[in-house]
Amino acid sequence: MALIDLANPTRFLRFVERSLPWLVAATAIVFAFGLVEAALAPDDYQQGATVKIMYLHVPAAWLAMFAWAMMSVAAIGTLVFRHPLADVAAKAAVPLGAAFTFICLITGSLWGRPMWGTYWVWDARLTSVLLLFIMYLGLLVLWRSVEDPTLAGRAAAILTLVGAVNLPIIKFSVDWWNTLHQGASVIRRDGPSIDPSILVPLLVMALAFTLLFVTLHLAVMRNEVLRRRVRSLRLLQAQAALRV
Repeated sequence: MALIDLANPTRFLRFVERSLPWLVAATAIVFAFGLVEAALAPDDYQQGATVKIMYLHVPAAWLAMFAWAMMSVAAIGTLVFRHPLADVAAKAAVPLGAAFTFICLITGSLWGRPMWGTYWVWDARLTSVLLLFIMYLGLLVLWRSVEDPTLAGRAAAILTLVGAVNLPIIKFSVDWWNTLHQGASVIRRDGPSIDPSILVPLLVMALAFTLLFVTLHLAVMRNEVLRRRVRSLRLLQAQAALRV
């Protein structure tokens, strides 16, 4: 099946029904392997066992940004190409992105308390991630407050593209300002600066989180397509009743 075929909601639903069981199984297997690897990974010589919060914090941070980036692509699909599933994909990603951002903030605070002596500081990265979470909440309110999915999708697409400006701020905040966060240690021109005994479990957990996101995203998209079909049927029934 070509990717363009998935623009048809009926074909998309069939694709999701076939894919979800495999995705659920893959997610469970990779998560189990990742958790074992994380448990067996050595402690940091300075941070001790506290460093293992990283295996939740870092993947959640990556997924929080990835979800908004994906929503930005979907926003272009909504506003420019009028793709029938673009706003569905964007709406489905909002609660997931908000959840991953919340996990990122909570685990970061728990990690920061023993390392920095406080749960929170108003440095550039923490503030920009908090702003990302607030923007996710704003999109959730927008989707729930506008009944017409088409109008809500266009308004949400505009807000998403405006909010995308925050992504490079989060990414490069440690380079542009003096923050408590360390610089990039995985994606670097000269290669990762993390020892493989810690890097491998981190990458496995990142893959597990990504599979979880894809699985939940497809499931929520399926539910949204079905919900819109039910809404359309109810509107048709209401119009037919008015004609009688």
